[in-house]
Amino acid sequence: MSAATIFVTYQGTPETRFDRDYYVQTHLPLVLNAWRPHGLETIASFFPAVPKIGTIAVAELRFRDEAAVSAALSSPEAPGVMEDIPNFTDVHPELAKAVPV
Repeated sequence: MSAATIFVTYQGTPETRFDRDYYVQTHLPLVLNAWRPHGLETIASFFPAVPKIGTIAVAELRFRDEAAVSAALSSPEAPGVMEDIPNFTDVHPELAKAVPV
């Protein structure tokens, strides 16, 4: 089994509500604490250098393997992770699996 990476992106405009401080200091640690027992190994966030229409934030979640991704997303903690999203933004996240080339 090999590691699995999921990218969580948020799309919007420079006017879209997105509280970076809350996201980095509160939401991402919540995600790590909730999903670490299920195989989440690391989490990182990235933001565009210049505000513009499109991507406003990206999180990279690295899991032990594909089974860990499924376990985390279907875990009892998953609803709590999702319920926290309105605390920092009004947009819905989009999940994408990284595919090695």
